[in-house]
Amino acid sequence: MLSLNTNAAALSTQSALANSQKALTTSMTRLGTGYRVNSAMDDAAGLQIATRLNAQTRGMAVAQRNTQNGISMMQTAEGAFSEATDILQRMKDLATEASNGTSSTDDKTAMQSEYDALGQELGNIMSNTTFAGAKLLKGGTLATAAVKFQIGASASETMSVDVSTALGTTLEASLTAASSNYTAAGTGTELTATANATITKLDTALKDVGTVRSALGAASNRLDHVYNNLANMSTNTTAAKGRIMDVDYATETSNMTAKQMLLQAGTSMLKQSGSMSQMVLSLMQ
Repeated sequence: MLSLNTNAAALSTQSALANSQKALTTSMTRLGTGYRVNSAMDDAAGLQIATRLNAQTRGMAVAQRNTQNGISMMQTAEGAFSEATDILQRMKDLATEASNGTSSTDDKTAMQSEYDALGQELGNIMSNTTFAGAKLLKGGTLATAAVKFQIGASASETMSVDVSTALGTTLEASLTAASSNYTAAGTGTELTATANATITKLDTALKDVGTVRSALGAASNRLDHVYNNLANMSTNTTAAKGRIMDVDYATETSNMTAKQMLLQAGTSMLKQSGSMSQMVLSLMQ
């Protein structure tokens, strides 16, 4: 129908142009940002899934740092115990030598002097080994309670390391028994009076140090495996989020080209639709 009041062709063309322009704007936005989903309108379900995946990925990244910090803390303690073991070994050497009948009183006194110094340093190591400003061993983090590590993105993913009894009670008692200078400076009698009995006390102290070191080493190994697993999960979770959120440039470029052509064609047809009114006037002449 030819009409001056209503140009149906122009109206249809305008609607098509609006849709083409909207689609072109969407394609250009995606190509400009690199994301297929830039708002919930683009993909409501996909955005929700991607948000959860992103939260999981961020949580795992923090958990990876937690595991590394945990390993570092236990390696610090392990280093202290390594030095403590060397000191105890030297103390045992002195006790064994002092127990021999060829050692004179002067010899034992000289050995006792070194033994006392070693005992003091043992106490210093146990009292002043710190990590991030907090004491670790004697009266510190590891000796007073279980240490809990957050090793995942959810609240349930935790790991507890408890050496408080082995360190704070058992080892503390054996070190105190092995050296009077462990707790306070002075002149001991471990070698000058009871050298043979001291050998047994030092054996006990070495065993107790080994027990704690073994527990810390096992925990460190577990944290290392936790870190590796988190890295694997993080990689795959990030890839899954990318498949939802990232734009496919090949596909979207094709879409943009098609919408540009439609927009150009629609603009041309809108111009042509104006000629419909001229046809009505020609009938009236």
